[in-house]
Amino acid sequence: MNVNQHTPMASPYGQPQPGYGQPNYAPLDGGYPASYAPYNGPASAYQPGVPPQGYSFTSFPSKAVAANPASDLSSSLDLGSARGPPTSAPPPVSAPQQYNQYSHSPADMQNGPPPMTQAPPRPAGSQPYGLGGGQPSYPQHYAPPPTMQQVTNQMGGMQLTSGPPTPAGLGYAPPHSSQPPISTSYQSAPQPSFTQAPPPASSAPTQPPPPNAPAASQQYYRGPPPPPQPPFNSALPPTSQQQFLSSAPPPPSQQTFPPSFSSSIPPPSCAPAPPVSQSQQPFSTPQPHFSSAPPPVSQPGFPSGPPPPAQGSFPPQPTPSSSQPGSVPPPGPPPTSVTSGQYPTPIQHQQQPPDSQPSPYHSGPPPPRFQMPPTVNHLPPGPQSPPGPQGPLQQPPSPQTGYPPQQNGAFGQTRSPQAGYPGPYPVQPNYGAPAPAPAPAAPAQKRLDPDAIPSPQAPDMPAVQKSRHRIDPDAIPSPIQVIEDDKAKTNEPFVTGVRGQAPPLVTTSFHVRDQGNASPRFVRCTAYNMPCTADMAKQSQVPLAAVIKPLATLPPDENPPYMVDHGEGGPIRCNRCKAYMCPYMQFIEGGRRFQCSFCNCVTDVPPHYFQHLDHTGKRVDCYDRPELSLGSYEFLATVDYCKNNKLPQPPAFIFLIDVSYNAVKSGMVSIVCHELKSLLDHLPRENPEVDSVVRVGFVTYNKVLHFYNVKASLAQPQMLVVSDVSDMFVPLLDGFLVNVNESRQVIESLLDQIPEMFADTRETETVFGPVIQAGLEALKAADCAGKLFVFHTSLPIAEAPGKLKNREDKKLIGTDKEKSLFQPQVGFYNNLAKECVAQGCCVDLFLFPNQYVDVATLGVVPVSTGGSVYKYTYFQAQTDQERFLNDLRRDLQKHVGFDAVMRVRTSTGIRATDFFGSFYMSNTTDVELAGLDCDKAITVEFKHDDKLSEETGALMQCAVLYTSCSGQRRLRIHNMAVNCCSQLADLYRNCETDTIINYFSKYAFRGVLSNPTKAVRDTLVNQCAQILACYRKNCASPSSAGQLILPECMKLLPVYLNCVLKSDVLLPGADVSLDDRAYLKQLISCMDVADTHVFFYPRLLPVMKLESGSLPVAVRNSEERLSKGGVYLMETGLHLFLWVGASVQQELLLNLFGTPSFSQIDSSMINLPVLDNPFSQRLREIIDSFRAQRSRYMKLVVVKQEDRTELIFRHFLVEDKSASGGASYVDFLCHMHKEIRQLLS
Repeated sequence: MNVNQHTPMASPYGQPQPGYGQPNYAPLDGGYPASYAPYNGPASAYQPGVPPQGYSFTSFPSKAVAANPASDLSSSLDLGSARGPPTSAPPPVSAPQQYNQYSHSPADMQNGPPPMTQAPPRPAGSQPYGLGGGQPSYPQHYAPPPTMQQVTNQMGGMQLTSGPPTPAGLGYAPPHSSQPPISTSYQSAPQPSFTQAPPPASSAPTQPPPPNAPAASQQYYRGPPPPPQPPFNSALPPTSQQQFLSSAPPPPSQQTFPPSFSSSIPPPSCAPAPPVSQSQQPFSTPQPHFSSAPPPVSQPGFPSGPPPPAQGSFPPQPTPSSSQPGSVPPPGPPPTSVTSGQYPTPIQHQQQPPDSQPSPYHSGPPPPRFQMPPTVNHLPPGPQSPPGPQGPLQQPPSPQTGYPPQQNGAFGQTRSPQAGYPGPYPVQPNYGAPAPAPAPAAPAQKRLDPDAIPSPQAPDMPAVQKSRHRIDPDAIPSPIQVIEDDKAKTNEPFVTGVRGQAPPLVTTSFHVRDQGNASPRFVRCTAYNMPCTADMAKQSQVPLAAVIKPLATLPPDENPPYMVDHGEGGPIRCNRCKAYMCPYMQFIEGGRRFQCSFCNCVTDVPPHYFQHLDHTGKRVDCYDRPELSLGSYEFLATVDYCKNNKLPQPPAFIFLIDVSYNAVKSGMVSIVCHELKSLLDHLPRENPEVDSVVRVGFVTYNKVLHFYNVKASLAQPQMLVVSDVSDMFVPLLDGFLVNVNESRQVIESLLDQIPEMFADTRETETVFGPVIQAGLEALKAADCAGKLFVFHTSLPIAEAPGKLKNREDKKLIGTDKEKSLFQPQVGFYNNLAKECVAQGCCVDLFLFPNQYVDVATLGVVPVSTGGSVYKYTYFQAQTDQERFLNDLRRDLQKHVGFDAVMRVRTSTGIRATDFFGSFYMSNTTDVELAGLDCDKAITVEFKHDDKLSEETGALMQCAVLYTSCSGQRRLRIHNMAVNCCSQLADLYRNCETDTIINYFSKYAFRGVLSNPTKAVRDTLVNQCAQILACYRKNCASPSSAGQLILPECMKLLPVYLNCVLKSDVLLPGADVSLDDRAYLKQLISCMDVADTHVFFYPRLLPVMKLESGSLPVAVRNSEERLSKGGVYLMETGLHLFLWVGASVQQELLLNLFGTPSFSQIDSSMINLPVLDNPFSQRLREIIDSFRAQRSRYMKLVVVKQEDRTELIFRHFLVEDKSASGGASYVDFLCHMHKEIRQLLS
């Protein structure tokens, strides 16, 4: 039965079984008699709550697998039953129980009530599962070998629950009870539906488990074996256990059944098959019954799962051994039963799901895994300990008879489909249903609330998915749940005056009130509580960094930074460190001097700036001056801050258009020329009422360059050709850079003529280096900064400086030489970039390639000058014109500063040591940007150079000196104060995972320039494991090693880090070109936190029901969350996909596409038809709002289920295993747990 059901079970279980009457098991949820609740499925997995204290999970060694990430700061996450105790009573015995692989209650799992279409939530594995681990290699003497199914179940049984971690936690500590651990086999056998009477006690396999059965239980984890608990009789209580469909048998260690299990378990004679140590593949064969024990009579199968084959009473059937026909042997090594309590094996790598883990993404019941023969885990009844409490692990008997409720961290076994059951769980009954409550678990640690997202219904899932499930994906930390929880608690404006206060997540919409610290829209930190010492920082391995977006665009309801003009004297600064006046400066001696908070130097206040202090020591005018009361503001810079001590000229924009054969043929030339005629009216300006002062110039090129004189006095534009590209110069000064309004007629005439002039060109070769040199020389001649817009199509192979050759070599991918492909092919462009930065010449590159163009080399100048690269592969005017023109319009109009220099100053104790982004550095402190726009972010890493104090905290000040588009020199200042801590727990309580991922991705993507990608991935995994292991060792309450415990604010670190590891840059699929990888690497280097978040973990919205004013709650990025009858909108930051299921209702299709038939949907459409109905209007509004939030226009791709474009869509379902070999979230979490265990041991 499912643990989720609460109905009380029939007495078969109710009677104490010999050796089991543990007084301390209270019936879970009060549903079963304590003595022996009927088996509801693995209890632990089900229990949402902590396992009752009385249970010891004897047979489970600590579950290594359980990765219960603890949600709370220190909460441990049990991969197992993290959920709280089931709220409902135990399921009635007779009711068919579904098999819930996971313990969560439905509520936990879904964002809302589970839709019928969704697959039932996976049953939580109730047993704590070791994430991996071999089982003891007991001969499977016991009773008939477990059926495959059982085995699979066992394996599948592992689950992560999201509930509060149980005390035992994922891994639960080995049970202390004297009873030997039960072998996992118990669990693994799926429970047949237990409609039948309880099997006779003797039904257990006749052979007694070997004496060491306990040992047999898995040692998955290295934890000490649990004290023997009363052995579970191999004859389990009626197969309630069998109900677990876990596909894999639970690892033995996990099998510890709740004592209740043992008590009701019949003599060990029937031992369940040991779990396979490897993740088992799902076995198709369901195992109907536990081989040894008959299912409880009253329990029908799990309703949701397929009914057990013999729902009637089951004679005790021996579980088929793995070798038995029908059962598939586990792919991995034979299961060994491990001693309970120990998880000898660390979690297996994601490639293999942990044994006990259900395969990661199936919504359906896991296929039965082949079961192993019963393992020794079962304890003979005799050995079992007295009914008394078993051990600390013991939990009150859970309603399920067989497994102990899982604690958060324990993974229950997944059940495989049981024989006789209908296939995947048709209904959600169990899934969604609350697990039967085992004894109420103490709400120990915060459990992860599985996200409440409903899983798709099994019937809608692909078969593969249905078949394998190990850890319940609903039981592990859900990004959607965290995002929704943050939105729910953010209803007040975010006030920045509190030092060290972490802001709402980037996914939350909130209003900011600046009261002394910079808005999170400008600055976000990885940690708002910095370690006081370098040793503490090194121990935790948490990166100390800030992501700064100096010119970020603010929402209309927030004020832009105020401008402060101190006149000819310029901004007030510290004499020693040159920090600018800010709210942290302390005025002393009646206001005549101030002490710098950064370096403690005392500076005299200039007479014109003097003001008296009030009784608190603050200046009486502090709230009248932005620089004394706000976190962000601007100073008007004086001539001293200008190049060569003279005020700058307004900037210029130069358009350089490739007119080679490919450019003309694709339509790019005519599109650009046509668009520029209207775009020139929208050049950036400070005041919308005034004309822009930006001047413009035009160049076309192929193998030679054509400059155009568009002086206002000319009747027609004049072309000047420079064919000596080896020594570039600008053939004219007057008439090249002009004011748009003065020369409008000449410019429009030129733009009309260019497409006609080159319409019949046959020139295919192009140059590139001389093109940038030409623009640079023109800006030098005009003595101004500016931006070059280069529209380019092919690899520059013509004889000229910067000539390149095709070096794309797929054979180098994955080798040590792969890094050379990310490095510039020639040094020419690095030198050119340096010259551009010195002049304030920013380059934006629009690429239209049909083949390899070496983005790694062509992108050097744009990236080093603070520019952008846009790429439109296989550009087709019809489908790509809209995206290109929107990008061009935004790029031309956005807020931008030129000739910028940024410096980050910090208080004594830390300093900025490393910078990531699109810029150039000629020394170690100044970040130089020829151009800095509102979308560019710079990530800055800090290191200790002394101790910090908890009283003063740590301060940083980012100052950016730039020229505005009107030619004004300005200083923009952003100040940030964070707390300092001497306790690691405080550090882990105030981190921001999204910012940490932004840092990790940039660090890793830069790393591929000098290291093989595998080494880069290993470095990331290792650092993440060290961060989490340090937390586990120093901050989490003691628990079994089998438990995966995650800090509350970092519980999503594994899922997001896995997305970075699976990205195309670090783990490319066969179809990802080298240019695509270089392009993404450059793009992500300057992204802010909101952009990297949606890029690595796309937003997936079900759009079957839309309400005006609010967005539907997103679902997790996994194929199993998709329903055939649904329509989903996915946003990745670069793409929009509208996935349409094959069974969508006609009414929905008519409202969306104007066609009643799925087959008539045109998947080549790039915009939804404009239909006059509320649904169509609302969906188009949502798409427009998503596009408005991103810096690049997202083209809409309609994906029909089973269509070939679905392969591209699936690439972004980041919780699933990727085609390129990237691990699924569940597998990676298990791998992470293994790494952490290795570090702790």
